[in-house]
Amino acid sequence: MSLSMSLSKSLRKSFSKILVFGKNGQLGRAFQNTLSSHSQQDIIFIARGAEKNEDPNTCDLENPLALEQFLKKQQPNLIINAAAYTAVDRAEAEKEHAFAINATAVQIMAEYAAQTKTTLLHYSSDYVFDGKKAAPYLETDLLAPLSIYGASKAAGEAAIISSAAHYAIFRTSWVYGDGANFIRTILRLAKEREQLAIVSDQFGVPTSAAWLAQISLDFIAQPFQSGVYHAVPDGETTWYQLACVVVQTALDAGATLKLQVANIQPIPSKDYPTPAPRPNNSKMANAKLKAVFQGRSVGSSASIPHWQPAVVHYVRQLVKQGN
Repeated sequence: MSLSMSLSKSLRKSFSKILVFGKNGQLGRAFQNTLSSHSQQDIIFIARGAEKNEDPNTCDLENPLALEQFLKKQQPNLIINAAAYTAVDRAEAEKEHAFAINATAVQIMAEYAAQTKTTLLHYSSDYVFDGKKAAPYLETDLLAPLSIYGASKAAGEAAIISSAAHYAIFRTSWVYGDGANFIRTILRLAKEREQLAIVSDQFGVPTSAAWLAQISLDFIAQPFQSGVYHAVPDGETTWYQLACVVVQTALDAGATLKLQVANIQPIPSKDYPTPAPRPNNSKMANAKLKAVFQGRSVGSSASIPHWQPAVVHYVRQLVKQGN
């Protein structure tokens, strides 16, 4: 998906130098596809690497000094931070690594943005909530992360809010795209197994990385108010319901699977313990983001679709590609 000509011109007019951190992640790859019409002179995609890497477009986000020097050298006026430590369970034993990338590196980006009047677009997670609320979470709800990963993402948010001058924090959930994710895992297991048990009491919203990148650029193409926005499609589902949609869509698309939907068993979270606790309710209200587009001359709430058509399209593409 490439930007429309009008959006591309708008971004060029507003931002002369764009840095996108997280080049090799699902969202980073989506941004590369979405921004493919831009030249290398005005946008740079940065991989999360170590100092010894000779690639000039690599930065060790666990090295604060290296990140500071990189930002000063590149002098961007838009930073898109799609990089994150996302190994939720491993973070319970790797707290320092999680906080280095999800909090300390974000703090440095926020301070640089404040000092240079740079716009910062950052991505956070539903894991900043404890999931005990029955209704969808609002941007103003109290943060109460259950895990180290969630705590590190909450710390990153706080760093931006306290430091950056012009920013948007997009909280999102259940992201899928070009990379490892729940949907790909289900398709792999469906080829190997005749029975599958999936958690059915955790609610959330599957979010396409391609859609998230596109709506992010739509959002910053015009003036916006700094703050936190919930960037998720409409609707809700559970991991169990999502697995059923994935398997049925794959079967309808002609995939050869051992697993049938009838043989997917719903189970409670307590029957599938993990090192890091998950919020049972990851639903997030997206009315604030919708209101931004409703208030513009270009764009509307139609930019935020229901989650299911995008999942169906994604699964069909994977089947077509033989994945």
